[in-house]
Amino acid sequence: MAADQWYDKNGVWTGSATILHDGKIVMLYTGSTTEGVQVQNLAYPADQYDPLLVHWVKYPRNPVLVPPPGIGPNDFRDPTTAWLTSEGKWRITIGSKINKTGVALVYDTKDFINYEMLDGLLHSVPGTGMWECVDFFPVSETENNGLETSINGPGVKHVVKASLDDDRHDYYAIGTYNDRNGTWIPDRPNIDVGIGLRYDYGIFYAAKTFYDQNKKRRVLWGWIGESDSEAADVKKGWASVQSIPRTILLDKKTGTYLLQWPVEEIDSLRLKGKEFNQVRIQAGSVVPLDIDSATQLDIIAEFKIDSDALEKATGWSDASFDCATSGGAAERGALGPFGLLVLADERLSEQTPVYFYMTKGSDGNLKTFFCNDQSRSSKASDVDKHIYGSLVPVLRGENLSIRILVDHSIIESFGQGGRTVITSRVYPTKAIYGAAKVFLFNNATELKVTASLKIWQMNSAFIQPYPNL
Repeated sequence: MAADQWYDKNGVWTGSATILHDGKIVMLYTGSTTEGVQVQNLAYPADQYDPLLVHWVKYPRNPVLVPPPGIGPNDFRDPTTAWLTSEGKWRITIGSKINKTGVALVYDTKDFINYEMLDGLLHSVPGTGMWECVDFFPVSETENNGLETSINGPGVKHVVKASLDDDRHDYYAIGTYNDRNGTWIPDRPNIDVGIGLRYDYGIFYAAKTFYDQNKKRRVLWGWIGESDSEAADVKKGWASVQSIPRTILLDKKTGTYLLQWPVEEIDSLRLKGKEFNQVRIQAGSVVPLDIDSATQLDIIAEFKIDSDALEKATGWSDASFDCATSGGAAERGALGPFGLLVLADERLSEQTPVYFYMTKGSDGNLKTFFCNDQSRSSKASDVDKHIYGSLVPVLRGENLSIRILVDHSIIESFGQGGRTVITSRVYPTKAIYGAAKVFLFNNATELKVTASLKIWQMNSAFIQPYPNL
């Protein structure tokens, strides 16, 4: 999609495809005009039977939507996949803002050319600023598969997600959708869109989902940006990648969180696997794991905590603990941190800890945080060294669990089955290729931890050009 028309000369931006009743496909996308105004444009495949849909034709009378009254020319972008209303119309939502309030505008259409703007908003949240890449989709309260975008009714909740232009993070909330007036209400207003839960607590932005009708799953893609210098990006000749695709489901145990997990196809890249069972990690210790090369790995780990130690632990009753403002994995507490050191060199001069940190309040209740510490990830001086993370719910009877995908400069970490996810970009200078190692660590002062792991070396995907292009 080349930026070659007056209505998209300054950029072909985010768009979404919709599969129609007859199986044909249309796409709506945002274009930035020669005057820098954001408008919505229609395109369709030149050949509907091309399996890759390589060539697209732009509708000759674009744009099909322009900013409505009261919306700024630079605040109108990123149309969603359309879904069917009970009246048989197609409905989309588009991100915007009104003053400092983030909003999702709603439009109905029968032909993707002519549109009716609804009087109300799908949703809005004061103080959240411009909403980009809005996504809207159903999740099942009863089934363990994804739902087609138009599904509604009993046992179905809806997710509204927005990428906040102000802080460059993706936020979501779960709630109830009213088909009649095109509005959505969050189940828990205290964790509404933009003020509550995030898809990912690291470097992950502008994510969108699609429904895979063949495997009945909803798949999430996200943009992993760089966190080194622009000069370094220019030198290496590329910048930013898409995340590993993730399935996304409602977490039925909490009813509040979504569960994200790498798509099953990733498992096909696994090579040699190695198991480590019941490894005891004493307080204050680091345990090396015998792995040949640790730059492309899939790690699944489970941690068991000595319950007597938990009961006796005085803990840290400071309820203000936060991964980002803590001292990272080097800061010792009664009940944490403990976890794994990945992309670490043998002397631990470079390391990226992925870990749990537990706190115990004066009421005896435990809270568990899932963190990723980049502060010692690289000897380089021009890279991001923040500490990322958030609270992760751990329910009665659950052990602490992590899955980590390591891919040279990318670490995607999934805590508690994907309730909390952290993506990091790290740029080690020593812990590379054969020099990269993996360690278990326990920096708690009052905990004994037992870990069981399986670690696979991962093959490269070796994506080949599609034949006959």
